[in-house]
Amino acid sequence: MNRALPAVRLRVPTHEDAFAWHRVFADPEVMEFHGDEAAELSAYEELTARQRRHDAERGFCLWTVVDETDRVLGFTGAQPWERDWGPTGEIEIGWRLGREHWGRGYATAAARQTLERVRATDVPEVIAMVDARNTRSAAVTRRLGMRLAGTFTTPVSRREGHCYRLPLRDRNPEPPFRPHDVTDCHR
Repeated sequence: MNRALPAVRLRVPTHEDAFAWHRVFADPEVMEFHGDEAAELSAYEELTARQRRHDAERGFCLWTVVDETDRVLGFTGAQPWERDWGPTGEIEIGWRLGREHWGRGYATAAARQTLERVRATDVPEVIAMVDARNTRSAAVTRRLGMRLAGTFTTPVSRREGHCYRLPLRDRNPEPPFRPHDVTDCHR
């Protein structure tokens, strides 16, 4: 069943959004696939400042997601994968919403806007790195038309994850799906 997606707006995160993100992400369920513990406020202050720089320099970042009443729901956006493992340097899209906003279509609506904004910067394709147990995020990748490109094990937590890929420019069709090693997540 296709339902209408809710109205959301993406904005470059403000300093005040650090406080909102800290509050919204303080829930252990929200952090289950993101290190299990909520970050300190200072981490969100640094993160929002870095995202303002990313937006100014690249034209994309992790944007604050707000609803029609300007209530902060979480974030969605894109940034380079900067870890020393996996698809280093590729552009990863991602999303994280407060628990009370799950299951309403907000992540999909915001991620679609993210794809349009990233496409406008001429990025050729994006990836999404998702914990294999995170069925909700995996479902969002499918709604966006992303394809499973490989699996990986995170170096620290030793958790299995999936790398999804989506071309943003027209090109030759992808070959049929076949399971890959995480090294195949690189292009």
